[in-house]
Amino acid sequence: MKKILTIAGSDCSGGAGIQADIKTITAHKMYAMSAITALTAQNTTGVYGVNETSPEFVSKQLDCIFEDIFPNAIKIGMVSSKEIIEAISKKLKEYKGKNIVVDPVMFSTSGHKLMSEDAMDALKTKLLPLADVITPNIFEAESLCGFNIYGKDDMIKSAKEISKFLDAHILIKGGHLTDSADDLLFFKGNIMWFNENRIDNPNTHGTGCTLSSAIACNLGKGLKIEESVRDAKKYITRALQSGLDIGSGSGPLNHCV
Repeated sequence: MKKILTIAGSDCSGGAGIQADIKTITAHKMYAMSAITALTAQNTTGVYGVNETSPEFVSKQLDCIFEDIFPNAIKIGMVSSKEIIEAISKKLKEYKGKNIVVDPVMFSTSGHKLMSEDAMDALKTKLLPLADVITPNIFEAESLCGFNIYGKDDMIKSAKEISKFLDAHILIKGGHLTDSADDLLFFKGNIMWFNENRIDNPNTHGTGCTLSSAIACNLGKGLKIEESVRDAKKYITRALQSGLDIGSGSGPLNHCV
């Protein structure tokens, strides 16, 4: 059985973060492991509190995982402080982690800011360079490239700008575009679009967490990055089409599809 590690924050309502990751990994019939970077008090209506794990304890979790059950792939989500990012980066280098997917979580679905200002530089200089794939949404890509994205041409410009400091596959998710939901995969000047019809479903809590975890699962079983993204997109589409409706806000996906 393939082993997948998720390094992220916990969502007590079960729709995003560690909980969404474990559900996704399990749905892919793989063994899920987790290192928790923060506890959050949140539900489908918003984030009401964040309690960060100490960098030392994040490191201890990673030691316990890597020294006993080495993961076939790693997904990294919410990392809200410079110190936690530095701790994770150090351990990934120490243990030579492979098949790393980083979802640069800066905002929750409800718009709550989840990353401090001083963490941004550490993310760009220490963690993202270790990734094989990064999966920013439009707003996160804007933060990384420094300008606004209004359409698909701007997504390409953004990817080119990010690629100046990052040698990884850049998957910019188009879910926040108004005219499409197409995702852009960019690597070393090569452009690949993943075109999907927009699903009429307001329940999108945890979509980014779920997509990045699905990509990690596919990499863990040996698929190439392009195949991994394509299959993960199909999984997300099925999860949205299922029409699960839980909670009074932006609800979670049906991971069991």
